[in-house]
Order: sequence, then C-alpha cells, then structure tokens
Amino acid sequence: MENFDACLKQYTEEVWQVIQSYLPPEEGCQKTVLEAMNYSMKAGGKRLRPLFLRETYRMLGGTGRAADPFMAAIEMIHTFSLVHDDLPCMDNDRYRRGLPTTWVQYGYDMAVLAGDALYGYAFETAAKAFAMTDDAAAVGRCVGLLARKSGIYGMIGGQTADVELTGKSMTAEQLDFIYREKTGALLEAPVMIGAILAGAPEDQVETARQMAACVGLAFQIQDDILDLTSSQEVLGKPVLSDEKNHKTTYVSLYGMDRARKDVEAYSLQAVKALETLPGDHEFLRRLIVSLVTREK
Repeated sequence: MENFDACLKQYTEEVWQVIQSYLPPEEGCQKTVLEAMNYSMKAGGKRLRPLFLRETYRMLGGTGRAADPFMAAIEMIHTFSLVHDDLPCMDNDRYRRGLPTTWVQYGYDMAVLAGDALYGYAFETAAKAFAMTDDAAAVGRCVGLLARKSGIYGMIGGQTADVELTGKSMTAEQLDFIYREKTGALLEAPVMIGAILAGAPEDQVETARQMAACVGLAFQIQDDILDLTSSQEVLGKPVLSDEKNHKTTYVSLYGMDRARKDVEAYSLQAVKALETLPGDHEFLRRLIVSLVTREK
C-alpha cells in the first residue's frame, strides 16, 4: 500500500457514506431530538470502529452488504457515549472535534435524549441486516454481541467504574478494567462482528478480539498522553480534562516513559495477532500503527 493516508481518507469517506445513509430524517414532532442526533453524528471523527468492522469483514472474505447496518450502529453507539460523556454531570466538556458539544448546542435535556435515542436507534439499524443475508443466526449473534459489548458488561460497565472512582485513588486492576471495558469493548465488538458476518471460524473471531483488545489499550493510553501533551486546537476538545476532573490515568499511575513504551508494546501485540489471520492485512496493520503515532 503505497499511499496509506490517501487510502485511509478514501475508506473513511466510504464508511461515512454508508453511515449517513442510515441517519434518520429530521421531521415530525420529535424533529429537535433527530436534529441533535444527526448533529452529533456529523461532527466528524475518525470513524475508527466502523472502519475496523468493514476491513475485518473484507479481510476474512466477507462479501455483500450485511456489515453496513452494523457499521452505522457501532458509530451511533460510540457517538451516544460521547454525547453523554460530555454532559455537565460527567466530564462537563463544551467542545468536541472543534464544535460545541451536543448539550451546549441543544441543551442538557435534549442531549440526554439524543444519546438515549442514538443507543436505541443503533439496534433498530443493526436489525436491518436480517434482510441482507440468509444467515439470520449470525446476525442475531452480532446484535447480542453489540448489546453486551456496549452495555453493563462492556462500555457502560467501564464507564460506571470510571465515574465512581473519579477523584479517588485507583489500583492498576481498576484502571485496567476501565480501559478494557470503557474503550476496549467497543473496539472488540466491530472486529468480532466483521469476523462473524464473514463466516470466520471461532478461533479467528477470538484472535480478532485479542487484536482489538490490544488496540483499545494502546489507543486509550495514547489518549492519556495527548491530554497532557497536545492542545485544544489540535485535538478539537479541551486538554488537561483528566487533571481537571481528578482522574487517575495510565500516565499518572505509571509515568510518561512507561506509557509511551506500553503504547508501542500493545500495538505490537495487536499487529502480531493480526498477522496470524488470513487475508490481506496491510491496511489494518498500517491503521494500527497510525493510531500509535497520532497527534489527535
């Protein structure tokens, strides 16, 4: 792959076109919440989770459009989590991706409803995959997986621990739980869904999960580093937010040097797992490496 940046831009745009096709029309008596949902979805971002889903599906031999609704659904769930993360009762952030956060733009009440609506609409969207494949069992499994990885045994479970432990001393085990569930679970879900929909055997689904778990840890640690070393202009959101909210992070627990080394180590583990899978790994390998060196 000679020009990864150009390829990434193209693939991200293709993924966004798919996601956009599943956004609800802004009409009816509930128009305001629909506008708030779409405002949140259209605010930009890496589209990392649907990108991992599509490319895992392709790499393992998936064809057809059954992955499309899940690509939209995973981005809706990720966006829901950001909308709620930004609320005054959570991280109290006023900017994300260089734009006013949803609660600033639409009000606290409508932002809560927009997040709730995105979570529910994600499963309505994912269910459209039943009509796109003869393998209803695989789609049903993926819907259940999406619910588990985003719910109390995944992202929401990790967020619960994060909220309860904010401002308190935290053990390494507690921090690891938060990172694996709050961030890692929502990266594990798309690669596992991509593998399942592609008809991959169970050992390959598990290898894909392990790869994504390592990516999630590296990604979150890099976020901690950037919160201390970057600027709001580069990140598009406030920096030093972890310090402001009195949160324990990988950097505060282990120091900057170890944090940088562990980002590299987890990324290497992810690449090694990826390379044991069949198919063309090049794009996903380059994507993982780019996440380690990113500046925003």
